[in-house]
Amino acid sequence: RAMAQPELGSRFQRGFLAARRLGSLPWPELEQTLRTSPDSPLLADILHKTILHPLCVKYPPSTKYRRCFLTELIKKHESTAAEPLDELYDALAGILNEEETTRCYKNYLLPTGECVTLSESVAIISGGTTGLVTWDAALHLAEWAIGNPAVFTHRTVLELGSGIGFTGIAICKTCTPKTYVFSDCHPCVLRQLTENIRLNGFVLEPETTPRIRTEPRGQEAEARNSPKPELIVAELDWGSVTEKQLSDLHPDVVVAADVVYDPEIILALIGMLQKLSTSRADGKPPEVYIAFTVRNADTDHLFRAELGKAGIRWQIIPAHSNSIFLYDVQPNVTILQLFI
Repeated sequence: RAMAQPELGSRFQRGFLAARRLGSLPWPELEQTLRTSPDSPLLADILHKTILHPLCVKYPPSTKYRRCFLTELIKKHESTAAEPLDELYDALAGILNEEETTRCYKNYLLPTGECVTLSESVAIISGGTTGLVTWDAALHLAEWAIGNPAVFTHRTVLELGSGIGFTGIAICKTCTPKTYVFSDCHPCVLRQLTENIRLNGFVLEPETTPRIRTEPRGQEAEARNSPKPELIVAELDWGSVTEKQLSDLHPDVVVAADVVYDPEIILALIGMLQKLSTSRADGKPPEVYIAFTVRNADTDHLFRAELGKAGIRWQIIPAHSNSIFLYDVQPNVTILQLFI
C-alpha cells in the first residue's frame, strides 16, 4: 500500500518518527516484504515517492532527516538477499556531501491535491523566537478549518500569532475567505511569513499601506475561476495595538494556534480579545477560535480562569475524526470557540 501513495514524498514533514509511518507499511513489515521478495521494485518505488519525489527535490527537507531516512532504508535493503540498488547509495552519497543548514522545507498535502510548502527553521528556538517552526496546534486548527469551510468562506479572517503561515495558507487554499489577515510581531517571523506566502503562489504587491494585495501564480493560477482572497500581512503587538487599528481590519472571524503557553502572553491575548470585542463599527464581535496544546495543566487552568474574569464565555469544539497531517506523537490539542 505504500507504493500506491503518490503523495508519499510530499509528506516529508515531521521528522524521522513520522517517516516510519509514511504509507501504511511499517519498517518491520517492510523488512519482511523485502526478505520474501528481494527483487521487488518496492524500494525503488519508495525512494522515488520520498527522497526523489519532485516536490522533495525542489523543496528538500532537512539534510539530517533525509540522511536518517535513507540510512534506515539502506539497512533494511542490506538485511535481505536483494541485489544492491545503486540509486539508494547514489542518493545517500549526494546527501552526505551537502552542508547542514539552519533552514529546511516541509511540505503538507491538502485534500484538494494542492500542497502547502514552508521554509522553516531546523531548530525549535532560533532568532530569539519559537515562531519559525510549525506547531501541532496549527495543524489541528487547519484540519478543523478544512472540515468546516463555511466558517471562513467569503469572510474576513484575522489570525493572531500567524508564525510562518501554515494555518492561514491552508485556509486560503481550501476555504475561500474574502480577506485573510496574517499577523505577528517578531520581525524575523514576519519576514519568513512573507517568504512563505510567496512560496505558495502568492505575489505580494508593494504598497504603502499595511494591506498587501496578492495575485495568484503557479498552483494558484490553475484555479482562476475561484475567487482569490485578499491577503494582508500585519505587524500587531497585542500590548500596544489600538481599537482603531483593529477596526480597520474589520474581522468576521479570529483564529489563533499555539498562543496559550505563557502567563504573560495569556494576559496580553485576553486584552487583545477585549479590544476586538468592541472594534467593529457594526457592534457585532467576531467569531473566535483558539487552538492550543495542553502542555501544562496550570497554564491551561489560568487561561480559562482569565477568560472567566474577562467575561468571555467559551465552549470546546468537538475533536475532528479525520487526520489529514502527520504527527510525531498525537498531541493533546484543544480548540475553543470564544464568545467575546
